[in-house]
Amino acid sequence: MGQTVFIPREVDPNEPRVAASPETVKRLVGLGFDVIVEKGAGLGSRIPDQDFAAAGGAIGTAADAKKADVVLKVRRPTEAELKGYKSGAAVIAIMDPYGNDAAVAALARAGVTAFSMEFMPRITRAQSMDVLSSQANLAGYQAVIDAAAEYDRALPMMMTAAGTVPAAKAFIMGVGVAGLQAIATARRLGAIVTATDVRPAVKEQVQSLGAKFLAVEDEEFKAAETAGGYAKEMSKEYQAKQAALTAEHIAKQDIVITTALIPGRPAPRLISAAMVASMKPGSVIVDLAVERGGNVEGAAPGKVVTTENGVKIVGHLNVPGRVAASASLLYAKNLYAFLETMVDKTAKQLSIKRDDELVKATMLTDGGKIVHPNFTKASETPRTEPAAIPATTMVADAVEAKPAVKKKSAAKSKGTA
Repeated sequence: MGQTVFIPREVDPNEPRVAASPETVKRLVGLGFDVIVEKGAGLGSRIPDQDFAAAGGAIGTAADAKKADVVLKVRRPTEAELKGYKSGAAVIAIMDPYGNDAAVAALARAGVTAFSMEFMPRITRAQSMDVLSSQANLAGYQAVIDAAAEYDRALPMMMTAAGTVPAAKAFIMGVGVAGLQAIATARRLGAIVTATDVRPAVKEQVQSLGAKFLAVEDEEFKAAETAGGYAKEMSKEYQAKQAALTAEHIAKQDIVITTALIPGRPAPRLISAAMVASMKPGSVIVDLAVERGGNVEGAAPGKVVTTENGVKIVGHLNVPGRVAASASLLYAKNLYAFLETMVDKTAKQLSIKRDDELVKATMLTDGGKIVHPNFTKASETPRTEPAAIPATTMVADAVEAKPAVKKKSAAKSKGTA
């Protein structure tokens, strides 16, 4: 009998995604694993149990976790779930470890080898495993759909015998993966789109999607990118100039979507209450960073807030989960691509190579210890009250930020969205 992979039903009632698809179950069976899917695990993503069974998986219960050598999840397992896992099992999920020290410690105590998928390095070899990009892409799309649903006017310009409907103006703040997809989606729906980011390399990508790029393009801006492709913090002078330009622009917009996040830190505040107050009644702001404190003053997690001046601030949680049927298929492929690298194809056994760069980058706990360098020393670990980011800092989202492409040839060959 081969080793067992278990796919549980997510215990969080607000998580409709699942960590496997019929396609990945079939491929896992092909690798030599016995696959058990908890009954009802895929229902929130429109995958009935019989589809998993037809792909070669067995339908089981939560108790089957105790026999699993590998557990594939969407969210980090709770302490109650961990009690049902056997020591030494590999657990692969979006672990969300920053600021959740007790949960990371619980993983270590349970003796599982935990892998945090959001730590996957952004290198060519790991592109197919990049869960942040696959989920952020859908979040960017859904943000525009949510904005259109709240906006009580048509988005495209319509010329009719009864008169002309003007096109909506949409402004995307942060041009990572979600930002690029938001631009593309808003353009498809006919909006006039502008976008901003502190990384100069994304200007070309914004323009290639038919949007206008907005930024204070001084000498500091031209050097505003880290070696890893992420945005770096700007000077107070630049922040003031950028904030003034942004404030003036926001007042004229119908839809604003913010996407800025930094791992382990509160989301940077991009839109103040004064900026919200300057917008027209009926305007819509979608804050994709609301789970980390929000980019928008007045945003409320899980709610759509209507301000005194009639502006709607949308703060939906788990935005990729709002398109779960699509999100799960992509996420399942990310997990399969990673797990496959840890399988000995000849022996058809899990064989974790701890010196592999992907393993070293993502392994959070192993052998009863916390092993990830970001969490092994308290002095180096972002905690529950990390350093605040200046309110006007514009930062490319990292929970969704695809580093700006360094080589133009790569940008052209891969596309931007």
